[in-house]
Amino acid sequence: MVGEARDPAGETGPLDGLTVLDASRVLVGPFCTMQLGDLGAEVIKVERPGEGDQTRTWRPPAFGEGDAGDVGDGADRNDGTGENDGAQSAYYASVNRNKRSVELNLASEAGRAVFRDLACEADVLVENFRVGKMAEWNLDYPDLAEENPELIYCGISGYGEWGPDRDKPAYDIMMQARGGFMSITGVEGGAPVRIGVALADVGAGMYATQAVLAALLERELGDGTGQKIDVSLLDGQAAWTSYMAANYFASGEPPGRMGSKHPNIAPYQAFETRDGYVVVACASDPFWPRLCEALDRPDLLADERFETNEKRVRNRDALDPALDAAFAELATEDALDRLEEGGVPASAVRDMAEVFDDPQLAARDMVAEFDHPTAGPMRVPGSPMHFSRTPTTVRRHPPSLGEHTEAVLGEYGYGDGDIAELKKRGAIPDR
Repeated sequence: MVGEARDPAGETGPLDGLTVLDASRVLVGPFCTMQLGDLGAEVIKVERPGEGDQTRTWRPPAFGEGDAGDVGDGADRNDGTGENDGAQSAYYASVNRNKRSVELNLASEAGRAVFRDLACEADVLVENFRVGKMAEWNLDYPDLAEENPELIYCGISGYGEWGPDRDKPAYDIMMQARGGFMSITGVEGGAPVRIGVALADVGAGMYATQAVLAALLERELGDGTGQKIDVSLLDGQAAWTSYMAANYFASGEPPGRMGSKHPNIAPYQAFETRDGYVVVACASDPFWPRLCEALDRPDLLADERFETNEKRVRNRDALDPALDAAFAELATEDALDRLEEGGVPASAVRDMAEVFDDPQLAARDMVAEFDHPTAGPMRVPGSPMHFSRTPTTVRRHPPSLGEHTEAVLGEYGYGDGDIAELKKRGAIPDR
């Protein structure tokens, strides 16, 4: 538990010494627990025997896919995960590093008893089962807090644990639609567009991490008692609408789709060049004359309709065609050179290969690399959290299904005979 004496030489991050029981799957919960693992917590990921996290089957692509070499123990599995060839889903790998995998059948009483033993020693529990499922299993916060009053219990769901829609299904694209994001994403007059990453899940996962850290601090500053946290994807989307929602509250007009444009700033958008796109961010008035000079357009600078941001926003219909024409004459590299020389914030629109070939990201250690025992070398985005004294680390590869089941149970006092009995009772797989 946090608060116990710690050995600074053995610290792996600011959460060194904490244990997180991860009963979540897919993206929102695993993203939260990966962050806690990156921060140094010991994360035990509980997965369904033979199936595991659904994202294990979300392939291609996969690391180690098609490798006919030595794939270790995973090569003999017929577990339905797609990992029986030793490969590992890229989706699963992206959010499950710094964890140990335990296969545990929560549909069995024996499996639930083991889970209670694990929860009794945990600092944090994260789950994203449907609302009420953990209570059906007698594994909800009131059940577990009886034996572990220090437990921080974080439940993540689509709509939250109360309200008329608490029992409805929820997926990221639904949340982006219902939460308003698809009404403001896409080109003007075009069809609604889903944001390319599952931001409803990622956003709720970030809020869950933030709430867990706050609850841990409150536990330390208070009487040492934990509490339950309730985070929903829909709430997260509503909160993330931020200034778009405030624009609506102030004007009474729901904002619509504007492509890359910003409703309150101009120009702040992408422009098409001869061979690509350039994004320009004139976030304050001093950038406007610099942009006009870089584009060799003194006429725009002299035009009273564009002299302030407010006027440029109000006169977009005249401003945008003029800027479109100016950028259309330039190659992307030429445009970027001019803008950078003039001190105008700008960027090319880059793909993933270009993003992760960036020397700036390399300098910031934003690519995490590790060797998986069966899937081989892996690369995923690193942690953006940097500390001067207790650095985040990549200590463990994303685990194979059940890779640590017996080792973890042994650490919790289960001997060989106990493990054999658990296999007999269907709590853990016998293989």
